Amino acid sequence: MNDLQFTGDDFFIEKDVCSIVLEMPNSALGAKQVGLWARTLDGASGVWVQADRGALPQQAVFLVGSERKAYLAGEPANDARFIAVFAHALEHTGGYAPGEARRVAGTLLPDMLSYDPTRPASFPGNGRTLTDDAADAFLAVLTNGRVTGDQVGPHIDLLAKFPYLGPPHNSYMPSHATSPIANELRKAPGL
Repeated sequence: MNDLQFTGDDFFIEKDVCSIVLEMPNSALGAKQVGLWARTLDGASGVWVQADRGALPQQAVFLVGSERKAYLAGEPANDARFIAVFAHALEHTGGYAPGEARRVAGTLLPDMLSYDPTRPASFPGNGRTLTDDAADAFLAVLTNGRVTGDQVGPHIDLLAKFPYLGPPHNSYMPSHATSPIANELRKAPGL
């Protein structure tokens, strides 16, 4: 990260990312706010073991410290036990005072993405769209507002219909050139 001095170069721009897209109508979720999270199970040993989990971007990488293994194996219902470790990371990374660090850590846990199907999706307030710059939102929290962006922006190599995520990248072609709607997305305000 170069001491949080970002250059705007995106290491991942031509990399493929393993993703899962689930599409369902808002009506299937009901009329009230829901909390969403996902987990990755590994069955290589013959037994299913939770290897990763999360909902809010990047906090499992930057905030769990020595509790990483327990956090990745846990569930949101038990996340209150990680408030102290999150607060510690926020104090040291963002310069938060101890009480404020605990308060902010409490807003990040449980690690669930809240979504109210009666309102438009927009991260961080309500769900997350594929064009939301979630990394910038996390950086602002992590650094207590000292860093508000990484100068990269969200990826725009998207499809106009399901599964929305762009095709695998060719090693010789930038990912933004592979999208059938990339030019339209570039014209959108804020991109």
